Amino acid sequence: MTDTVYVLNGPNLNLLGLREPEIYGNTTLDEIAGMLEDEGREHGLAIDMRQTNHEGMLVDWLHEAQAENARAVLLNAAAFTHTSIALLDAIKAIKTPVIEVHLSDPKTREAFRHISYVGMAAAKTVEGHGAQSYSIALQAVASGEV
Repeated sequence: MTDTVYVLNGPNLNLLGLREPEIYGNTTLDEIAGMLEDEGREHGLAIDMRQTNHEGMLVDWLHEAQAENARAVLLNAAAFTHTSIALLDAIKAIKTPVIEVHLSDPKTREAFRHISYVGMAAAKTVEGHGAQSYSIALQAVASGEV
C-alpha cells in the first residue's frame, strides 16, 4: 500500500468559492487542496487531488486508486452521490477504502439529496463541516480508522 490518498471531486466543485457560498462556503477547491497537502505531509501522506464534471472519469479514477494501491479515497461525488449506481458499483468493486465527503449536510437539504448511492458502499461518511469535512476524512485515514 502506498501513502497516497486520492481526493476525487465531482461536478461543479471546480466552482467552489463562487457557487452558492451560503451552502458551500467561500473556500475554493485549490485552497482545500493546499490545506490537505499540508495536513497530509504532517501524517506522511501524499495527496492526489482531482476534479471532473464527468461521471465515467470518477469511475476510472476509483479503478486507478485500486491499481495504484492507494491508501484511501476521499470522494465528494457532488450530485452524482444521489444518482450514480455506476459509482456505487465502482466503490464495491475495489478494495481501497472510500470515504464519502460533503461540504453541506445532504440530509438537511432537498429530499432528492437524502439518498446516497456512494454512502451505500463507502467505509465512512463525513458531511456538513464545510471545507473541514475533507480534513476530518483525512484524519480518519491518518489515524487508521479507515
